[in-house]
Amino acid sequence: MPIAPLRNAYLHYAVDGPERAPAIVFSNSLGADFHMWDQQVASLRQNFRVVRYDTRGHGGSTGRPEEYSLASLGGDVVELLNYLNIDRAHVCGISLGGMTALWLGIHAPERVHRIMPCNTAARIGTVEGWVARVAQVKEFGMVSLADATMERWFTAPFRAKAKAQVEAARQTLIRTHAPGYIDCCAALRDADLRDSIGSITAPTLVLSAAADPVTPPSDGQFLQQHIPGAKYLELKGAHLSNIENSEAFTSAIVSFFGAK
Repeated sequence: MPIAPLRNAYLHYAVDGPERAPAIVFSNSLGADFHMWDQQVASLRQNFRVVRYDTRGHGGSTGRPEEYSLASLGGDVVELLNYLNIDRAHVCGISLGGMTALWLGIHAPERVHRIMPCNTAARIGTVEGWVARVAQVKEFGMVSLADATMERWFTAPFRAKAKAQVEAARQTLIRTHAPGYIDCCAALRDADLRDSIGSITAPTLVLSAAADPVTPPSDGQFLQQHIPGAKYLELKGAHLSNIENSEAFTSAIVSFFGAK
C-alpha cells in the first residue's frame, strides 16, 4: 500500500499508466476513497499517468488530529506531486475533490494544466448544515449517514439496477474514519471560493449532473459563469456521476484532458 509521508499527513495513493504520459490527479468526494475512480482508470491508464489518492481522513490516508481546511487538503496535492516528481498535472475531482481542484487552480496555478471540477460548487451547503452533519456523526456514527447519502449519490433507477456498486459505495462510507470525516466537514463548512474563482487561469471544464441534489446544475453554471473561459457539461445522474454515468464521464475526461 503506497503511502506518501507529507508534512502533516500520510496519503495512501496509487499510480497507473506510463511514467512519461500526461498526469491526471483524481480527488475523491467526502465519504469515498480513491476506488471511486476505478472505472476511469481502466480506460485512461494506457494514455495517461493516473494518480489517485485518498483525501486525508479517508481510506488509508491520515492527517493530524485537527480540523482540516481546504488549503490543507489542496496543499496535500501539491506535496504529493512533489513526492511523485510531477511538475504539473491535470486535476479532476468530485464534490470536496472538486473544490480541491478549484483551490489548486486559484492557489497553485503553476502545478496544474487543466482542471475538471465536477459535481461541486464554489460553496457547498451551509454552516448550519455541516454543524448538524458533524453532530449526527458524533452521536450516531457513520452508519447513520448511509441511507440518506446513497439517495444523494445515486438516482433511484441506478440504485435499483446497480446494487453491488451502490453497496460498495455504502460500505466505503461506513468504514470511513469518523474523526477524519468530521474534519473534512469542517473544511467544507469554512470553504467559500465564490470571490476567488475569477482568478483561475487554467482551462476549466465544469461538469454537473442533472439529478444531483447536493450540488445541482445551478452550482456548476455559477462556476462556469465566473471562471474565465470555462466550459460546462451536464450529464445524467446524481452526485457521483463518474460511477452512475461512467462512460460519458470518462469520455469527457479524454476529450478535455487530451485536447491540445
